[in-house]
Amino acid sequence: MKFDTVIFDLDGTLVHTAPDLLRATNHVLDLNGREPIKMEQFSDIISFGAKEMVKLGFRLTGEPIAEDQVDEKFTQLIDYYIDNIAVDSAPFDGCIDLLEKCQAKGMKLGVCTNKREKFAVKLLNDLDMAKYFSAIVGGDTVNTAKPDPAPYFEAVKRVNGNLESSVMVGDSNVDILTAKAAKAPVIAVTFGYSNEPIETLEADYLVGSFSEMDKVLLG
Repeated sequence: MKFDTVIFDLDGTLVHTAPDLLRATNHVLDLNGREPIKMEQFSDIISFGAKEMVKLGFRLTGEPIAEDQVDEKFTQLIDYYIDNIAVDSAPFDGCIDLLEKCQAKGMKLGVCTNKREKFAVKLLNDLDMAKYFSAIVGGDTVNTAKPDPAPYFEAVKRVNGNLESSVMVGDSNVDILTAKAAKAPVIAVTFGYSNEPIETLEADYLVGSFSEMDKVLLG
């Protein structure tokens, strides 16, 4: 199948954001007298969002956080993260090369993430990556998030793309379910933040690097 419209997930797919998300979580823990957690305890939870990161941090370091305190700690995380969003975050190896090749071929590229839109835009601008995408759709852009297909449809629409020749690229079951709901094929990457073996989730294509993705999209 020839693809002319490619919609990418962000965290764990285009950009390795885990270091800065972990730093923000540990900032909240420090503010609340808790010890920091380590990356190996953390990466599996990223696809579930910042509130789950906060809950995990407290659960791993002592008494679990009370539900009525989650929003306050979430705000602490967000306030810190927006100012430290691209300290150690970086595109995965080969990502920029592939984006440039796709752009040179006239492919329509967009981002569909459950990150808030303003965070996604800031991250991609700070990394000088926003120039590759005609649309950046966040989890709050259309008031619903993946795996609802509405954000995917919106991303395809905003890049002036073709749904019938579009493909989703992601790293988790959320992305795979989104693509299936949109009746679009999906490329799953094995280097992301899935909390379950990505090989078991029935993606249409499975790639371990951007050079392998190159063959699927451009080969």
